[in-house]
Amino acid sequence: VQLQASGGGLVQPGGSLSVSCVASGNIARINAMGWYRQAPGKQRELVATINADDVINYEDSVKGRFTISMEGAKKTVYLQMNSLKPDDTAVYYCNVRTIRAENFWGQGTEVTVSS
Repeated sequence: VQLQASGGGLVQPGGSLSVSCVASGNIARINAMGWYRQAPGKQRELVATINADDVINYEDSVKGRFTISMEGAKKTVYLQMNSLKPDDTAVYYCNVRTIRAENFWGQGTEVTVSS
């Protein structure tokens, strides 16, 4: 199973970026997909998750600015990030959980918010 993330990059404060992640390989039915991030010197933290019933959970600091969506048939999860702040700078990791309670991680994509 592979998770390939794309997007990210450098953006000025107040700008927007989107990242996406597609799962491939012999993967069981997906129960949930999500994004986590890890800033330098900090622990990895949840950003947003979405499950097969479209139940969504956001970390408080991104509510109203980030939007997560998923295309289950395409095994793809998206994260639209608006009104970005320097504190959003981190490596963003996608995550997939299957109905077999398997947990897979992508390789991470860097998001840098700086003027």
